[in-house]
Amino acid sequence: MAQPTNTFSQYDAKGNREDLSDIIYDISPTETPFLSSIGKVKATSTKHEWQTDALAAAVSNNAVIEGDEATMDASTATTRVFNHTQISDKTATVSGTQEVVNSAGRRSEMAYQMEKRMKELKRDVEKTLLENNAEVAGNDTTAREVSGLQAWVKTSTNIASDATASAGNGTNAHTDGTARALTEAFVEDALASAWSEGGNPSMGILNAFQKRKFVTFSGNSTRFDKGEDKKLVNTVDVYIDPLGSEISLMPDRFAPTDVVFFVDPEFAKYAVLRDFQSHDLSKTGDTMKKQLLVEYTLQCGQEKAHAGVYDLTTS
Repeated sequence: MAQPTNTFSQYDAKGNREDLSDIIYDISPTETPFLSSIGKVKATSTKHEWQTDALAAAVSNNAVIEGDEATMDASTATTRVFNHTQISDKTATVSGTQEVVNSAGRRSEMAYQMEKRMKELKRDVEKTLLENNAEVAGNDTTAREVSGLQAWVKTSTNIASDATASAGNGTNAHTDGTARALTEAFVEDALASAWSEGGNPSMGILNAFQKRKFVTFSGNSTRFDKGEDKKLVNTVDVYIDPLGSEISLMPDRFAPTDVVFFVDPEFAKYAVLRDFQSHDLSKTGDTMKKQLLVEYTLQCGQEKAHAGVYDLTTS
């Protein structure tokens, strides 16, 4: 049927109000499992230092003659290691007009933009702490950079045969080799090495693709079929290796795609020189300007406490 003649409809009207919801939908991920799971310590300089040490190797011939003069054991000095702090920032600029107009979904445009920047900056920190990046001391023309976890964890790693391991002290990066598919044997090898060194990794940091690989391991022999509620459980959230290491697998959207980390949170810290803070920038014209920044580094207390499997296929 057709409209009656001269019907005035909403297609002809000019004054109808917009129907714009006051809810802004954003599903961008904001979880930062690594940053949220390790402790935070205070840095007091741009070169953040700490010390490591190790016990002498155990021997089976430690026997002395009754009444014999004691022989003095040699003492060894601790090792000083360091990482540099990195400044990461986000900025927002809003015109004076935009700040005062009636905007759907937020009362203040600047407050809304700064809230977004805070989430973005936290994601940047998470990604930086996990990267395969050597530390950079910086100068007047070069920014300081944090050495990420992959540049530290060396001793207890399973890597490709043609890869070159880092020095294990953050001063150089791991050089990738030919990519291999993740296997349970690779995982067991890395965890066994960490156990031998005295480490106790309890947290697995990995991306979604590598997390799905754990479902294929032989240990996942039972998939629970809950008939009463029609659920098929096909996941591995905790992996226990043959030596009893119990690893909670934590998928991380910002972890390197070709790496699986096994972390002992006691020996990884987020060291902060300047915590998240915001301040106004100089006003020029009819605009508001703000900067949000944080200055931080990774304190990898003892790299031998952690383990990793590197050089993995990603598809």
